Amino acid sequence: MLKRLNDALPGLVLGIIFYGIAIELVGVWFVSDKLRFTSGLMIGIVTAIGMAIHMAVVLLDAVDFAGAEKAKRRIIAKSILRYVVVVVIFLVMMIFHLGSLFSAFLGVMGLKASAYMQPLMHKAFMKMQGRGDVSPDNVE
Repeated sequence: MLKRLNDALPGLVLGIIFYGIAIELVGVWFVSDKLRFTSGLMIGIVTAIGMAIHMAVVLLDAVDFAGAEKAKRRIIAKSILRYVVVVVIFLVMMIFHLGSLFSAFLGVMGLKASAYMQPLMHKAFMKMQGRGDVSPDNVE
């Protein structure tokens, strides 16, 4: 399903999940309230995955738009909406004490970390499949 939206989306989501596991395994040793840390991190990871899917949907919709200016305005509006939703999620977490805001922020940063790791992960997967000579630009 994710690959239908964007070819890079499954790898991006997988990278976010791996990042979350790594942060959990390292971070849980350094905090006193492990439950709040873990719940905040999980909220952040789910938020990051939602943001990645939303970005793929917005880009797919923008390609289908007729005018370039209209598409650009739509992308900007949806980007602002995405960040407003993240702020609302953080506010709800703060009001209801649902988890650590710091670990939730670390979870949301999984989107950035995964985006930077995407080329390296793609290359590793190609080598595992025996297609090490194929660059990410030439994959169909």
